[in-house]
Amino acid sequence: MMKNRRSIYKLNKILPVFPDKIIDFVRDSVRYVPDAFDMKSQRVIILMDAVHEKFWNAVYDELVRHNGGPVSRDRIDSFVAAAGTILYFYDVAVVEEMRRRYPLYAESFHDWVMQSNGMLQFAIWTGLRVLGVGANLQHYNPVIDKMVQNMFDLSESWTLVAQMPFGGIGKMPVPKTDEDINIRVKVEK
Repeated sequence: MMKNRRSIYKLNKILPVFPDKIIDFVRDSVRYVPDAFDMKSQRVIILMDAVHEKFWNAVYDELVRHNGGPVSRDRIDSFVAAAGTILYFYDVAVVEEMRRRYPLYAESFHDWVMQSNGMLQFAIWTGLRVLGVGANLQHYNPVIDKMVQNMFDLSESWTLVAQMPFGGIGKMPVPKTDEDINIRVKVEK
């Protein structure tokens, strides 16, 4: 299953499943992916249709403002061409409350919240492929943080981590090259 999870950049709006199936799957992933101390710190926004396109056009505008001049639209247009986007966040207010309640572990909560967010991203990305949906992962934060807060009227405690455009697969990437995995994995008996 993990072998099929790839960064697919040639996405389209033709989903192989109904959008409700994707939405239900994302909800289940948020519900069941582990979070240290069961803190329930993860937050997700699923963007579809016109809101998805508006988001990526606003990202482009923000990049132009940040760079002080023209930016290539090609990459952003490839995201607009997708069917939707999942925005990943964690709630810093939840993390701060856990730090207050468990001072002995206070320094570890940020690491744990990022680990949980990574697991959530990986679970959703892998699960989307099982559904026949392609995706890739983007990191335009912190450049777009304020824009996202304003666009979706979010609490300032929601901290943006990543953006995942998803859609029908227009073209698969080239196969991964084989590697000697024993260079990275050592077994001791």
